[in-house]
Amino acid sequence: MSILFKGRMQGAQVSNISLYQRVVMFFVSHLRQALSSLGAMWRSRAASLMTIGVLGLSITLPTTLYVMVKNVEKISSGWEQASQISLFLKPNISQGDIDQLLKRIQLWPEIDAINYISAEQALNEFKDMSGFGDAIAYLDDNPLPNVVLVTPTSRHASPISARLLLDRLRNEREVDIGKLDIEWLERLHGILNVVKNLVSVVAALLFLAVVLIIGNTIRLNILNKKDEILVMKLVGATDAFIQRPFMYTGFWYGFLGGVLAWFAVILLLLWMSNSVSAVSALYQKNFEITGVDFSTFLWVIGISVFLGLSGSLLSVKRHVREIEPK
Repeated sequence: MSILFKGRMQGAQVSNISLYQRVVMFFVSHLRQALSSLGAMWRSRAASLMTIGVLGLSITLPTTLYVMVKNVEKISSGWEQASQISLFLKPNISQGDIDQLLKRIQLWPEIDAINYISAEQALNEFKDMSGFGDAIAYLDDNPLPNVVLVTPTSRHASPISARLLLDRLRNEREVDIGKLDIEWLERLHGILNVVKNLVSVVAALLFLAVVLIIGNTIRLNILNKKDEILVMKLVGATDAFIQRPFMYTGFWYGFLGGVLAWFAVILLLLWMSNSVSAVSALYQKNFEITGVDFSTFLWVIGISVFLGLSGSLLSVKRHVREIEPK
């Protein structure tokens, strides 16, 4: 209480001090109230830890899902063949026509890379891989066509864009047949979209729950200090001055809950890394979970603090205003 009255007396004398002193007193006042709210939380450690734990664990789930989705997108971004277009060229066209086609489509902004496989090269690869080399030697003509493999840019690798690019390539005079595994590509993007929407819905519900929990906790704190607030208003304290310690309490709840969520996410990902490594080994791949970096940490802390301040704001704006001396 003495700190609050000192702050009020300093505010009354603000007209007699310099601008520099006003700025210093502003920050000193905020620092005092921030430390005072942290001390109040420490004095009621059990209740504070429960609130911080609920906030932290509520943020842990959507954060973990977000990191996992980002890792899945990282894996899928390396599957260029999922959106790769195969162009089977018309038979009996000259090498000059093929070279003109390659030069022409290489300039298209939708195309990232092209790979030309001649009929002779395809036949030699088939001989080596199939084991029918002696039988193939008796063929009069090469039955395999010339093939051009077209890889779209990442911007045009979505199902709709890839389909439009396929239709455009089919209209080239040298192309006989164009193939693209649209169904696999659509399933891949469809699954990712469903998971992203699920993460968004889960995050929204949990974040709303966090705001309501912190708002109710701050409301109880305000009601417990009702008599103190009445005295402060009787001596002329403004609502903003009275609300500030409760806002700092929400800030501390958010900050400490975000730190707890961050450590929980790291532990969960470490626990899951063994399973991920075992699955990737089955496909003869070496994959490690990434995304637990400093930028993600800042996002987690920022969202957590925002939720804490939002819950506090909902309570203090209503309940502090309702407490008035009669």
